[in-house]
Amino acid sequence: MKRNALLKHLRRHGCTLKREGSSHSLWMNPNTGEVEAVPRHTEIPDRLAHKICRGLTVPQIGR
Repeated sequence: MKRNALLKHLRRHGCTLKREGSSHSLWMNPNTGEVEAVPRHTEIPDRLAHKICRGLTVPQIGR
C-alpha cells in the first residue's frame, strides 16, 4: 500500500500528525490519545497498515 493512501485514510478518520522523526512519523488519534509510528517508506506492507489502523482505533482500509 502506498504511504500517501494510508495517511489520507488516517486524516479522513480524524488522526493528526504529532511529530516527524528521521525514519518515521508519529500519528495520533485525538479522540483516544493513542499514538502510532508510520514508517517513511513509499510502500507500507498491508499487515503493517492494518496494525497502524488498529492501534489508532480507525477502520481498516478497504473495509
